[in-house]
Amino acid sequence: MGLRSGDGSPSIYNRDRVIIIVAIVIITCVSWMYLFNQSSDMDEMSSLESTTGLSRAMPNMVPWGFSDWISMFVMWFVMMVGMMVPTASPMILMFSTVNQRKKEQNQPFVATAIFLSGYVLVWLGFSIGATATNWILHSNTLLSGIMGESTNNLFGGVLLISAGIFQWTPIKKACLNNCRTPMGFLMTEWKNGFYGALKMGLNHGIYCLGCCWLLMALLFVLGVMNLLWIAVLTTIVLFEKVAPKGTWVSRLTGIGFAVWGVMLLFQI
Repeated sequence: MGLRSGDGSPSIYNRDRVIIIVAIVIITCVSWMYLFNQSSDMDEMSSLESTTGLSRAMPNMVPWGFSDWISMFVMWFVMMVGMMVPTASPMILMFSTVNQRKKEQNQPFVATAIFLSGYVLVWLGFSIGATATNWILHSNTLLSGIMGESTNNLFGGVLLISAGIFQWTPIKKACLNNCRTPMGFLMTEWKNGFYGALKMGLNHGIYCLGCCWLLMALLFVLGVMNLLWIAVLTTIVLFEKVAPKGTWVSRLTGIGFAVWGVMLLFQI
């Protein structure tokens, strides 16, 4: 009952929805498995460093080679996928639902995959910028060589305070509102066709980037490979987007980050 075939078949709709959910779960799990393995390798290197008495800052003196650039970029990109795709799942599912009902595509699942690809492309661009920033901070010994934590309280304090202030700004609120209201975004941004799906995915990714980029930048303070803080920031972003009082989640975390930043500055 309720599972019909033919035009407007709920069975097709439910099948596509299940496929999308499974795909999101697989993408997320694979990303986090990769991050867990990378973090485990870093922990082993850190333990070896402490037992051999090597300086924690010594790895910062070693310039990056081509393989370092590639591995760091892959790490940032996989991390952004693992963090941001789950938080975008309400928008992805809503896009699939609306696209299915409009019946403008013969392959609605493909359109949803293209929408997701556009979203991920934005975070790929962010990952390139984050990798370059990582190199700059590494070259100036502002990050520890192993876990990628800030080694400078001035840098860490300023970044935390900046992120805290940003959580209260109008641009944060505007971008977050577009992320929190999937139907509102789709009604105002809808474009037909596969190219339209790609452009909508890019637009949503840009709003999401505008909402979260400074939170992601906090990994330079908390630890680029610190899985605990990666999970905490993912949870914050998710609650901002889906919790009934998501705006207040932003504001309260903003206060917390700003206070933490001030405390770091007093330790200089």
